[in-house]
Amino acid sequence: MRALSTLSLAAVMLIGLAAPTFAQDPKSAGPAKQLAELLAARKLDSYAIRLQEGGDEFAGVLSFPGQMIVVWAKFAAPAVLNERLINQQYREVYIDLNSASDPATRHMVTDLGADGLNRGEKNQPSDSHDFNGKSMVFDGSWREDKMSEDDYDKAHMESDAAYAQVLEAMVAQLKKAS
Repeated sequence: MRALSTLSLAAVMLIGLAAPTFAQDPKSAGPAKQLAELLAARKLDSYAIRLQEGGDEFAGVLSFPGQMIVVWAKFAAPAVLNERLINQQYREVYIDLNSASDPATRHMVTDLGADGLNRGEKNQPSDSHDFNGKSMVFDGSWREDKMSEDDYDKAHMESDAAYAQVLEAMVAQLKKAS
């Protein structure tokens, strides 16, 4: 009996260790939820920031109930976007980043739950990250994307980390603005 319970305990531990890491919340989950709450509390449907003081990289968000679309990129005429930020023309900054920013540096994340960049498990909306002319839809179908699961996980982890970093910067600026 004791051998059976030891074996059972070992099996449970192995199963726990083998549990996939993707079951965890994405790194961007907390900042995404926080940004969505801050935007709703301030009755904003868009917001934008300069990512680095004096730099040429900006970020903008367009928010809908339960969804956010975030774009960040370098912009050739930072003074134009800086002027829009001063005048709180956040939607215009978002539009400029979508249409007139440097395509090689443009990132766009569609966060369908406004809950972080999900990996694409059952019962989750399919979030996406577009960058450098490529689109990665995180719908859990890595085989259909003709990639290994490890490559899919790596792509998700890198996209999630970049998204989290931008969200954290936006949350910090929005908190400072109040």
